[in-house]
Amino acid sequence: MSDNDAHSELQAVVESTPVDQRKPQSTSKGGKEDKGSTHSSVTVQQVTESVIPVDKNEEAIANAQDDWENDPDNPWNWPARKKWTMVSIVSLYTFTPPLASSMLAPGLSKIAEQYGITSTTTTALVLSIFLLSFAIGPLVLAALSEIYGRTWILHAGALFSIAFSFGCAYAPNTGALLAFRFLAGFSGSAPIAIGGGSVSDLFSAKDRASAMAIYSLGPLIGPAVGPVAGGFIAESIGEKYVFVIIGALGAVSMVIGVPFLRETYAPIIRQRRALADGDPEKAKVLRGPMGNMSRSQYILANLIRPPMLLFGSLICFLLSSYMAFLYGIYYLMFATFPQIFNETYGFDVGIGGLVYLGLGIGFLLATWVGAKWADQTYHYLIKRNGGVGKPEMRIPALIFGSFFVPVGLFWYGWSAQAKVHWIMPIIGTGIFGFGLMTAYLPIQLYLVDTFTYAASAVAAASVFRSLFGFAFPLFADQMFAAMGVGGGNSFLAGMAIVLGVPFPIWLYFNGEKMRARSKLAR
Repeated sequence: MSDNDAHSELQAVVESTPVDQRKPQSTSKGGKEDKGSTHSSVTVQQVTESVIPVDKNEEAIANAQDDWENDPDNPWNWPARKKWTMVSIVSLYTFTPPLASSMLAPGLSKIAEQYGITSTTTTALVLSIFLLSFAIGPLVLAALSEIYGRTWILHAGALFSIAFSFGCAYAPNTGALLAFRFLAGFSGSAPIAIGGGSVSDLFSAKDRASAMAIYSLGPLIGPAVGPVAGGFIAESIGEKYVFVIIGALGAVSMVIGVPFLRETYAPIIRQRRALADGDPEKAKVLRGPMGNMSRSQYILANLIRPPMLLFGSLICFLLSSYMAFLYGIYYLMFATFPQIFNETYGFDVGIGGLVYLGLGIGFLLATWVGAKWADQTYHYLIKRNGGVGKPEMRIPALIFGSFFVPVGLFWYGWSAQAKVHWIMPIIGTGIFGFGLMTAYLPIQLYLVDTFTYAASAVAAASVFRSLFGFAFPLFADQMFAAMGVGGGNSFLAGMAIVLGVPFPIWLYFNGEKMRARSKLAR
């Protein structure tokens, strides 16, 4: 299906403005035009097309604008300290659910023993079912955040996650445990669905990379750090306390988030201000991306739009596929580390949790080195292009990161199969982690910069990668039994080369032409 065909089908169902309501151009610091940036506010054109008939309400539209670009309530104009406080709180909310997704990994054998689970697939399902609902949640929660505001959805997601975590801790049987894990994944997906939008609410495209890198640490380093603590917790005080501690961490995030987190979504801020000023008519104009749609219609539109973008745009599909493939390998490692390191190197449950540190160190290095290099490269290419930013300027960082992925997989797989010193496979996972994080960030930024419905594009990628994260652990044992640890990882490395090397290089040189032909792109 072509981009134009997909757009035609999409428009038949969804007659709304872009989810993000980003401006194609805005004024950055120093009064210069930031042509590559985007913003969560309602433009005159968008309000005209989506909310008020042109022939009757031009004056209302003009009044609704209120010079928002220079308004102190505009999150882009907030002081730097306030912006970074918001990013830090959102990142804290984002850290706990991914931590919960993997923290029980080292204790899976103890959980299987407690509940009498004999199937390795069912045991892996206890870990990965969290990601199934993690994939579904963003489709609904992202839309709700644009109806009720980002802040309340973040708070509600954290509250329900606390409740479901304690449900997991005291589940009476396997069915109840799986049900609570599923529900915890759904509520825990709130910050994943909303966090990227919050970052773009606060920063222009030129200033967004560092904030996005910090925000992205949660979804990636959380699953790597979780098992380190989870192994010792399961061994020393019991596997149920893994869930108790997850709930306690969620409570800590709420203690910090509830009093200090402020709304960042521009249409909601403006709408609330209009209502506070006693101007309900203006508040109706400022409904943001909902336009004239009802709440149920808007949620349905958000459920339909991500799959349309995913399968209607070659760019979105291939970038999302590569990200999903890497995420699937990531969770496959979580499911297989305990068996590989316990059997090959004799690690117990507590010490076995430390093997995940290789991934975490790789992520930290990528955030420090990779993000800095990517930011410098992006600004250098903007300067060469006369100060105009393009999404393709994100791609060199993706190309750079994609080369580390197969190297790490080859290193990890064959060193583990050869049973060399345990540090060698851990170094391999660190190289893989570096490549994963270095590739993850530019893909996220490219999707945000490229698509008119940027939130839907990010949601599509998020759903796809979570589905892969759910599915990959379920066939890990069978694959490694048939191919061996070295052969299985070599197969994955070969797939990573096919998916991650040719297309980004091609996209760097041809992406602009593809975007020009697509009505789904900016």
